[in-house]
Amino acid sequence: MSNKASILLLFFTLLFVRNISAQEIWSLEKCLRYAAENSLLVKQSELNIRSALVTEKQSKMARLPSLDASVSGGVQFGRTIDPTTNSFDNQTIGFNRYSLSAGVVLFNGNSINNTIERSKLNTEIARLDAEASEDNLYLSVATAYLNILMAEEQLENSGNQKRLSEEQLEQIDKLIKSGLRPENDRLNILAQIALNDQALVQSRNAVDLAYLQLKNLLQLDPLFDMKIEKPDLQVPAATEAEAVNFQTVYASALQTQPQIQAADLRGESADVGVKIARSSFFPTLSAFGSLSSNWSSVSKKVDGYTTVAIPQDVRINGVTTTVEFFSTLPNLVDDPFFDQINENFGQSVGLNLNIPIYNNHRNWANSEIAQINALNARLTAEQTRQQLKNDVQSAVANARAARKSYEAAQKSRDAAKGAFDNAEKRFQLGAINTFEYSTAKINLDNAQTELVRAKYDLLFRLKIVDFYLGKELKF
Repeated sequence: MSNKASILLLFFTLLFVRNISAQEIWSLEKCLRYAAENSLLVKQSELNIRSALVTEKQSKMARLPSLDASVSGGVQFGRTIDPTTNSFDNQTIGFNRYSLSAGVVLFNGNSINNTIERSKLNTEIARLDAEASEDNLYLSVATAYLNILMAEEQLENSGNQKRLSEEQLEQIDKLIKSGLRPENDRLNILAQIALNDQALVQSRNAVDLAYLQLKNLLQLDPLFDMKIEKPDLQVPAATEAEAVNFQTVYASALQTQPQIQAADLRGESADVGVKIARSSFFPTLSAFGSLSSNWSSVSKKVDGYTTVAIPQDVRINGVTTTVEFFSTLPNLVDDPFFDQINENFGQSVGLNLNIPIYNNHRNWANSEIAQINALNARLTAEQTRQQLKNDVQSAVANARAARKSYEAAQKSRDAAKGAFDNAEKRFQLGAINTFEYSTAKINLDNAQTELVRAKYDLLFRLKIVDFYLGKELKF
């Protein structure tokens, strides 16, 4: 081998080793944690909680007074009223108005307190909905994790089955060469190897699809290189599975499943909504106060007085004489801005009582709709309980059925293993042909595949029961 070829071989070897070392090993705990941190559904639930908290804070702030400021300015033309003197004027007037007003609700049928109570309930509902979303996500991730473990174990079994068939082919070739077996016996083994190759391809595809499902749940790129950790999975004893009791699981699920608590709180929130709707029938008493002032561009003020002589001709005894009359006139100057603001400053306080008499049956309709919503929320809560009851019943029944299927698969595998061991001995002695031998091996392969499927189905069903019992998802 040339030096250049050696360098290339070394480069690709190092690259392969680097890729293997860079491959991440993911435990179930890491998968669950990563899913919770990156799930779009979980993030949306967190935003719903933030929105509910803002609504709750807003409802509490309704108890505080409101404060508003207003500033306006403009120009008046033609015959208009001077805003500072309330007198008519026929000239262009520039003006500014300033006001500050405040108001507070003293009584409105207890609507504010009920709104605060409902917003608190809705915040808790949002938290429970987020918890339910996380629980469902965790269950989906755990299911995908188990599917990968099952697919990898099936892949390992497929590889073992192919290696065993290849060993059988080597053995039959030796027997054919020694003249103990006809040439046609080799065809049955080759057919078996072809079936093993097909099963191996299917098993690899199942592993890839299982990993793709997990990556989708984790919001990972499909090309991301990952490998899950293989825990030492032990099938629980039969007594543990048989000890599962529907009443126990259902009672625990009622306490631990967040969707049940959320449904009950939605009923309470709807009841408070009825109180809020009924508050519209009560009068609303509020207090108010305001500060205001004006400025006008034509406003004048007196700045001292001036005495002037006014000559005038008069006739006295038939003689015209000029006489001076003296008059005191005010000196008018532009009224300064802040002086006008101070002079035109006004205040007001008062109470306002709004009594609802008739508003086209709007309050009545809102009250009726609120009562219907409350009844509907109660029915929804009952439906949620009934659905949980059905789910728990199915989970318990499926766990028991999975236990029986697993035990039956064990017996079937043991029987197939015994039959294959016997067939192998008889085949070596020449008592049976390759077709009978291959049939016994196919039966063992199928029994082993079914045992793996039954094993993981049982583990999954038991995890569903643990989920309703409120136990942590772990293997």
